[in-house]
Amino acid sequence: MKILHIDSGILGEHSVSRRLTSAIVSQLKADRPDAEITYRDLASERVPHLTGAQIMAPADLEGVDAALAADVRIGRQMLEEFLAADTVVVGAPMYNFSIPSQLKAWIDRLAVAGKTFRYTEAGPEGLAKGKKLIVASTRGGHYSVAPASAMDHQETYLRSVFGFFGITDIEFIRAEGLNLGPDQKQFAIAEAEKTIAEGNVLKLAS
Repeated sequence: MKILHIDSGILGEHSVSRRLTSAIVSQLKADRPDAEITYRDLASERVPHLTGAQIMAPADLEGVDAALAADVRIGRQMLEEFLAADTVVVGAPMYNFSIPSQLKAWIDRLAVAGKTFRYTEAGPEGLAKGKKLIVASTRGGHYSVAPASAMDHQETYLRSVFGFFGITDIEFIRAEGLNLGPDQKQFAIAEAEKTIAEGNVLKLAS
């Protein structure tokens, strides 16, 4: 069993999404001690944003300068890690109604025709089927219900893009209202951690 653990929060030890992904992975590891875990911290690592030069680079990187070749290799490694994983745990805080740019840069490296999706006569087909995705979603306000839900381009985007890749087993563990006062923050974190501890959304993909 292979688990890919992704963090993207930029607040370091103050990041609630990091706290939650750590708890999720610990719970998964307790259930499956033999699980192999790959970890990426997108906020501290260099995640090159996608460029035209990267897209146009030849497969063998022949004649490509060293800096560009390094960027392409990073993207390929990220893609292979994702494809190899059975369960993917993603820390996704909401920034300005969407996701961190670092997380978007990582997703852009996954969206490769012939690898995670393909176009057919019947329409697009996801090629990353059979994985489980668990998202630790953190928000400063409440965006689960109208009218604020119209501004949610975080969870809606993640569900759409990973669904496009063929992943239908997606769970969100949510902590909302984190900026609405210390009591609400502690309540939201406690509820999310309770959900994780109960383990009812943490069944590994078979």
